[in-house]
Amino acid sequence: MAAKKKPPKPTASPAGKSASQAEPAAERVVAENRKARHDYEIVDTLECGIALVGSEVKSLRTGRMSLDEAYGRVEGAEVWLYGCDIPEYEKANQLNHKPKRPRKLLLHRREIRGFAAHAFEKGLTLVPLKAYFKCGRVKLLLGIGRGRKAHDKREKLKADSARRDIEIALRGRSRGGR
Repeated sequence: MAAKKKPPKPTASPAGKSASQAEPAAERVVAENRKARHDYEIVDTLECGIALVGSEVKSLRTGRMSLDEAYGRVEGAEVWLYGCDIPEYEKANQLNHKPKRPRKLLLHRREIRGFAAHAFEKGLTLVPLKAYFKCGRVKLLLGIGRGRKAHDKREKLKADSARRDIEIALRGRSRGGR
């Protein structure tokens, strides 16, 4: 008689779930360009990779990056990110990078063609919205934005505050109306 083998027990993850039920790791945001949504009406967005050197990735892991003055530009069959500031990594001494160097964005050809067609329209700009780590890789959310005039910005702020007030009033009514 052969002894029956017991199936192996599933290993538990730190959250108490088994390894097969573990949720994928969430995105860890490094930098966000909040002013972009105020200054531009975002028409379309696209997630793309970014070509970096080792010291830049180390600096990003410490959470140091600025997208305030950054913009994208289509040059030939490539998309480049200009004005993005990634400070030098202190421990990389000789092998460090230039903080404001242009960086190549990694996109498929068909995405570049589609984005380039939009980017060359009058009044549209490639605006980086946020940079984040996703599955260990640095990703950049790039948007196509149409610049807003000062009066458009004021109207948007008024509409947003009115919408917020309505939501608060509705929330208050639903709690007390039992």
